[in-house]
Amino acid sequence: MKGSIQRLSYVVAQTTDASRWKQFGEQVLGMAVTPTDDGGALIKMDRRDFRIAVEKADRDRYAVSGWEVADHAAFESMVAALRKAGVEVTEGTQVLRAARKVDRVVSFRDPAGNLHELSYGYTGGQANFVSPIGHTGFKTGIYGAGHTVLPALPFDETLAFYRDVLGFGLSDEFHFQPGPDAPVMRIYFLHAACGRHHSVALAEMPNPSGCVHVMVEVNSMTEVGRAHDRATQAGVKFMATLGEHENDRMTSFYILTPGGFALEYGYGGITVDPKTWTTTRTEKVSIWGHDFSVGFR
Repeated sequence: MKGSIQRLSYVVAQTTDASRWKQFGEQVLGMAVTPTDDGGALIKMDRRDFRIAVEKADRDRYAVSGWEVADHAAFESMVAALRKAGVEVTEGTQVLRAARKVDRVVSFRDPAGNLHELSYGYTGGQANFVSPIGHTGFKTGIYGAGHTVLPALPFDETLAFYRDVLGFGLSDEFHFQPGPDAPVMRIYFLHAACGRHHSVALAEMPNPSGCVHVMVEVNSMTEVGRAHDRATQAGVKFMATLGEHENDRMTSFYILTPGGFALEYGYGGITVDPKTWTTTRTEKVSIWGHDFSVGFR
């Protein structure tokens, strides 16, 4: 699709106390965290100045998914597609462009009310990533920051928006029943042009934190294990035990962020060819592990 979204460029979280993100980001995730003058923080995981922006607010939550297109022409094409679909698109101010470190940015909401930013032209620094605790790095580059899983009610309308307007491809369908008497919830996984198995997933459920989880991927299973040890030693709440997903083959664990949403920390996720990939249907969450009941204890 002309003007298609390339990748998840960044996410934005809101916070009542950025110091909690600095401790969590550096000592658990192994990222580099720089406090900002306005009470927030920029969390760095590669050569870009940030992949997670934390902004001062009156509550802790997930706020924005930041999507990147290739260039000006792709940007104009996507903005035109949004407006043709009747979506209200707000041009980013100079202040927002400076904060996101991009040539241009617009904001809009999907049918479920999730807030998004679309941008192109990174204008920030290119300093090498140096972890304060010696972590070796993250899988980013053409694949972006990772993926995000968003609440999607109404589901069908929201799914159609992502496919028909934003141009995502459907990687996998999963019909999740958390208990024998519980209703079935759909979780659909969608890929952008970068080929990460999914850059976004839509979950047929509400979530007061604004996000079900975000995922960051590291470069070795050893780094997953080291982070698992750090999270355990720091007393961070686990939202799922270590396991391997059936659909994208990611081996990972889940922990609770200071933003009230979960973060998946993993390795080994597959990539897909957006031009040839045939949608799969997952029968279970994971091949092994991933006990999500720990999040309710």
